[in-house]
Amino acid sequence: MGTHAQGKQPGRRGRRRRVRTGLQGLLKRLETPVFSGLLERLRHLKRPGGQARPARPAGPARPARRARRRFLDYPRSGREGIRRWLPSWRQLLGATGLLFLVTTALFVTVYVSVDIPDENEAARREANVYYWSDGSQMVSTGEVNRQIVELDQIAPSAVDAVIAAENETFYEDSGVSPTGLLRAAVAMVGGGEKQGGSTITQQYVKNTYLSQDQTVTRKVKEFVIALKVDRKKSKDEILKGYLNTSWFGRGANGIEAAAHAYYGIPAKKLNPSQGAMLAALLKGAELYDPAGGPGNDRRARERWAWILDRQVEVGLMTKKERAKYRAFPEPRKQSRSTSLGGQTGYLVDIANRYVKQHTGLTDEELARGGHKIHTTFDRGRTRDLERAVRGVLKRDLAPRTRPADKHVQVGAASVRPSDGALVALYGGPDATEHFTNNADTSGVPVGSAFKPFVLAAALQHGVSIGADSHYAPDGTLRRSKGKPDPDHPTLGAALHTGGNATYVRLGEDIGREQVRRTAIDAGLLPESMAPLEPTFSVGTSTPSAIRMASAYGTFANGGLRHAPYSVTKVVKDGASLPGLERPGPGRAMDEGVAREVTDALRAGAEDLGPGVAAGRTGDQDRLRTAWCAGFTRDLSTAVTVFRVRRGQSALLPMSGVGGDKSGRGNALPPRIWSAYAEAGGGR
Repeated sequence: MGTHAQGKQPGRRGRRRRVRTGLQGLLKRLETPVFSGLLERLRHLKRPGGQARPARPAGPARPARRARRRFLDYPRSGREGIRRWLPSWRQLLGATGLLFLVTTALFVTVYVSVDIPDENEAARREANVYYWSDGSQMVSTGEVNRQIVELDQIAPSAVDAVIAAENETFYEDSGVSPTGLLRAAVAMVGGGEKQGGSTITQQYVKNTYLSQDQTVTRKVKEFVIALKVDRKKSKDEILKGYLNTSWFGRGANGIEAAAHAYYGIPAKKLNPSQGAMLAALLKGAELYDPAGGPGNDRRARERWAWILDRQVEVGLMTKKERAKYRAFPEPRKQSRSTSLGGQTGYLVDIANRYVKQHTGLTDEELARGGHKIHTTFDRGRTRDLERAVRGVLKRDLAPRTRPADKHVQVGAASVRPSDGALVALYGGPDATEHFTNNADTSGVPVGSAFKPFVLAAALQHGVSIGADSHYAPDGTLRRSKGKPDPDHPTLGAALHTGGNATYVRLGEDIGREQVRRTAIDAGLLPESMAPLEPTFSVGTSTPSAIRMASAYGTFANGGLRHAPYSVTKVVKDGASLPGLERPGPGRAMDEGVAREVTDALRAGAEDLGPGVAAGRTGDQDRLRTAWCAGFTRDLSTAVTVFRVRRGQSALLPMSGVGGDKSGRGNALPPRIWSAYAEAGGGR
């Protein structure tokens, strides 16, 4: 043993000497101050106790000492070439264990430090949704088009399609996908394409609690919060939140808004094929909305088919049911469900004012969204009224060649006499371009269409007179007998042709204040009443078309008045707001009086159709407006035509409107009324 050790020592000492000599020679050749200083320090190295290292004595070699072990033998000693850089299995095992411990400690630290934040404002924001009288959606308004619904208000097949497409193990997993997180992190760090790889829970967390940024920090937070949310909330709560916050394109946030945007139906009515199409949009609506072009259409069809097949694979659909859906469910064209163009803006304006007046909601509270507003507006009758107005104006007016036909405006409204429901209106050509609602405007004198209220006041408070009475030459009212006298028309006849002088006198005799009270009792607003001057009885007051239709409805309803209303209920967070309960009808006049006025109106409205009672302005009216208000048993409609320049309030003359040199545009309102009735709106 001794001989063997002594044999090795000279070799080791020789190698060390050669290395030291070589190093010293190298430092000398470098001849730099830095390396010269280092060389000097090497020559005078001291022991830990402060003593200078003595020179090695000459003589016999000292006994060999065991070489000191390095804490980490890397690069590995005793190996040459690339083998020096290959770690041993012990090193690999140690490094793996250390990495595991560090990662675990880091995860615990992050898990403890990251709490579930409050929901972000965008996730809570909803649209106000307005519904037609049949319950179908009219429009949604607001910065965010979202209607939050419960899970049982979504078709189960649509829910299954989303689970199959996005996270088939949703009900079994812990809410996270570690592999997805790692894949996304690697892609982002490497500058590659952004990756998803998230579970439904993680996507819900991203939509509800975090931003949409694609960063490693955000992904880590998403991962941790998803774990906590999965423990805190039920799977159904998470799924409901995900379906209500996801983006589906076409301005639709959430599946309810998407169902309306793509198919015009609520989410609960989606069939399995439609549900699969909407689920395909979750991969990226900008790439999978078929309306985006041929490429989008191809991708949408492929993913739609894959989702249906996938449901079969994961047991969410049978093969037999899958076989029913071979045709792609074409969505409708780009929806205008969030547009306030056309008549929609006018309808929304009327509904909002009614809601604020009766519930106390402020503009700010209404603007926060989340209200489901059910209106009385009839989709078909609104469409028919708009078509009637546009058709008559297009046929009878020539604004390019006839100056008198420029700046013509129309307002119209239909009210149901039996309860006062406002079922249709025409507010102007387009609510996004013409901002004044002509159906609810003031400042348009009503003319001879006001006369029925004068007659009603006389019949209600007069003595021994009727609509067949006339003013005799001696100034007394007498019952007419025999052939009508054109110089002394009956009260009924004077409603329609001429007769302004008759009604000025009748108003004086019965009392203009009494006439005013009768008109208000019938449904006109006090603030629309004109001063009680002699011309008051022939229509200097300025009621809106809505109020005229409502007041004429009082005649149709046997003298019982119903205040017009436009909203049946408002639902917020699942509860109906108070204040929209309608009071019962009020008695405005005796039933016999209402019947006699109705008969008198019918006598002069034969041209509008059988059973129609109507009053209108005539050539004797010197006011700058034209009106026709009439009713049947089921509907009361008022139409007004006037001229006004944009930005001005003064009315322009109506002379020559429609090409009638002698007329004052008086023919237009009854033509619109008739066209509307022929379409079914006035009957």
